[in-house]
Amino acid sequence: MASGTREDDADGTLRLFVAVDPPSEAKAELRRALRPVVAQRPRLRWTDDGAWHVTLVFLGDVPAATVPALGEALGAVAARHAEFHLMLAGTDRFGDRILWAGVDGDVHRLRLLADDVRDAVAGCGLPVEERPFRAHVTLARSSNGDRHGVVPAAAALGGFAGEAWPVDRLRLVGSTYGREAGPVRYSDVASWPLTGAPHVPG
Repeated sequence: MASGTREDDADGTLRLFVAVDPPSEAKAELRRALRPVVAQRPRLRWTDDGAWHVTLVFLGDVPAATVPALGEALGAVAARHAEFHLMLAGTDRFGDRILWAGVDGDVHRLRLLADDVRDAVAGCGLPVEERPFRAHVTLARSSNGDRHGVVPAAAALGGFAGEAWPVDRLRLVGSTYGREAGPVRYSDVASWPLTGAPHVPG
């Protein structure tokens, strides 16, 4: 597992989160639906589609020395969960600040995966945020140039529904947020395929 990423700061920590990603086809569907809204609201701070992800657990600044044990714990989580399917559907917002796309499909399976990840993180002695899990993909944030555009943008995109896609990999991701100037960059620290036994409906 690589730990020598540029997100490894001079203080010996990495800024991390655990996520699953929509594939390129799902991102392309959403990108096409967004085009007219982006054209109407160009001053919102739109997120590059290469950074679109569904965060399961945000870790924040993690001691680099903890990363190997964390990776081992997350690999064990991935081995217990089988592939499942999600779709991007609808949009909503956090107040008037953040526009996001919703997630539909096997959301119960996603929540179970997120709960297992939280337990693994806590088992490594790392703090876990106590906020409720809400699966979403962040699309845009308000800006000084457009403080109120998130609300009409969410209304314009509310009917979006994409095709189903497989969730087959768990990712531990490093972020440059707050660590360097310029756009935020994300890069994999490690990732693991979901290799658990297929779910059999009861």
